[in-house]
Amino acid sequence: MAGHSKFKNIMHRKGAQDKKRSNLFSKLSREITVAAKMGMPDPDMNPRLRLAVNAAKAQSMPKDNIQRAIDKASAADGDNYEEVRYEGYGPGGSAIIVEALTDNRNRTATNIRTAFSKNGGNLGTEGSVAHGFERLGLIVYPADVGGEEKVLEAALEAGAEDIASTDDGHEIWTAPDDLHAVAESLEKSLGEAETVKLAWKPNLTVDMDEKNAGTLLKLIDALDDDDDVQTVWGNYDISDEVMEKMEG
Repeated sequence: MAGHSKFKNIMHRKGAQDKKRSNLFSKLSREITVAAKMGMPDPDMNPRLRLAVNAAKAQSMPKDNIQRAIDKASAADGDNYEEVRYEGYGPGGSAIIVEALTDNRNRTATNIRTAFSKNGGNLGTEGSVAHGFERLGLIVYPADVGGEEKVLEAALEAGAEDIASTDDGHEIWTAPDDLHAVAESLEKSLGEAETVKLAWKPNLTVDMDEKNAGTLLKLIDALDDDDDVQTVWGNYDISDEVMEKMEG
């Protein structure tokens, strides 16, 4: 079950997102609106909406903003967002999956293609890299919820498939359809998670050297900066040594 993971790279550095608070709030709002539109506008009756609201609360998004985003779903003139996935190649042979919510596919596709081409990558067709990833549920807890044994026991009891614990925290992986049930069960034993979402987990990771890592992080930042982009996943692994050299 347990294993070492470099997921902190795969989801990119959280610190970079903290600088973009307003950008982050608009992305969270968009996900709440879409989730509320797809199901009931009540988080207790709509698992996807509950996840979206919890993610917003975890980022200290004000209650009024959350309620506004839910109300927007039932407004007749509300924006119609659709979910789109883009796949491409980054520097050093890395594979990237970009999940977006957009009200204008042409604008989003153009922006994403530009971000790839300006930062050492190229946009592929749908399905070009997804075969190298598994679609799974991901639940992340900080290290301070307890040791690996405690989390492993709770995860097994909740019906999770795999767990990876590092000094940075615990990642719990589930089958996609089990994500909500496992998250609810874990909340009872471990409290609220940092992250609960459907993820793309790479089957194999590609090590990045300093040169490729620098370009790759620029690509991810460019993608993250786009309002339509919700999440960027990749199969790259940047060692702590390379990260320290770049930050040093």
